[in-house]
Amino acid sequence: MSGHSKWSTIKHKKGAADAKRGQLFTKLTRAIIVAAKEGGPDPGANLALQNAIEKARSYSMPKDTIDRAIAKGSGADADASQFETVVYEGYGPSGVAVIVEALTDNRNRTASDVRHTFAKNDGNLGGSGAVSWLFERRGLVLVDAEDADEDELTLAAAEGGADDVSLDGTTFQVTSTPESLSSVRAAIEAAGFAVDSAELTMVPKTTVEVANEGEAKKVLRLIDQLEENDDVQDVYANFDIPERVLEAVAG
Repeated sequence: MSGHSKWSTIKHKKGAADAKRGQLFTKLTRAIIVAAKEGGPDPGANLALQNAIEKARSYSMPKDTIDRAIAKGSGADADASQFETVVYEGYGPSGVAVIVEALTDNRNRTASDVRHTFAKNDGNLGGSGAVSWLFERRGLVLVDAEDADEDELTLAAAEGGADDVSLDGTTFQVTSTPESLSSVRAAIEAAGFAVDSAELTMVPKTTVEVANEGEAKKVLRLIDQLEENDDVQDVYANFDIPERVLEAVAG
């Protein structure tokens, strides 16, 4: 089990019930607007939009809000054209590799903020390609293990085009190619399973174990502070924090 996968689970459960729901919806809406602007309003022909919608649905964004965001983006809205996708790469405490994906209307501001966050949390921002080779883009669907039979879930996921189903704590992780994410989610839901989240993620090829509580706190603090940045859409890291340490830090 990778620390990144545990973090994905924690992040979703935290975000779904967080008081910062408004900030989260703003980020999700921005992603939909930009995806529709760049690739058109048809999710079937626009993978980026399809995945932005999947992520928004995972956080219970209302359908009419999603539809308005698509309309705004596809209508040549001036706000959408101001934003661009920027990716930052670096290392955090204990040599943990970190990728930060942002949508910004001011590169200089965002770069400065991200660099400062790395620096004050014992990290270092690197150049393009510094750590991306340590990750691969995958579709990830999370299903609560307490409400799911593994064999039935595996069968449904396979019918949707999934590559693997694994158990991480109390959560089943269903992975697929980015192109199959939507069909995998649809197949799982059609089989009667409730989906906790469905989104594109960066899965680490190798992980860095962080067994020290102090170092684990530093790593999670870095991730938290990066995600609090309004321009940051997603943060990925390859840490592997043992369950006992994760529980102690969370407590």
